[in-house]
Amino acid sequence: MRALLQRVTRAEVRADGEVTGRTGPGLLVLLGVGHADDDATAVALARKVAELRIFEDPEGRTNVSLLDIGGGALVVSQFTLYADTRRGRRPGFTDAADPAEAERLYESFAEALAALGPSVGRGRFGAAMQVELVNDGPFTIWLDTADR
Repeated sequence: MRALLQRVTRAEVRADGEVTGRTGPGLLVLLGVGHADDDATAVALARKVAELRIFEDPEGRTNVSLLDIGGGALVVSQFTLYADTRRGRRPGFTDAADPAEAERLYESFAEALAALGPSVGRGRFGAAMQVELVNDGPFTIWLDTADR
């Protein structure tokens, strides 16, 4: 799995003009699922996201986690995180999981994250979405479970 985390003061996602999810202070998680991913990967990544110490403590150091601040998360599926741009000018997406499995694991990740405590908003899997956010920092982190 690949996740692009953006620390936000707020974020919201719309599909077909309808708000499908939002969060206040916390994280926007853009999530891509690859062929080798499974439920154990989703659960492990959810724990890493929840426990990653990327929020400021009272001294201004990035020393506290999403769980520590009582923050929320907005999880949006994004298969384009698996874009292959090595050849030509049009990205290929053959490394992304097939849609049915990707949706199942996207939901597994969101449920595992919510089970750890944060409120979790969601996008609409497979839909064209508009994501609005206020990046706090800006602070953006890339996670790839293949790199563990």
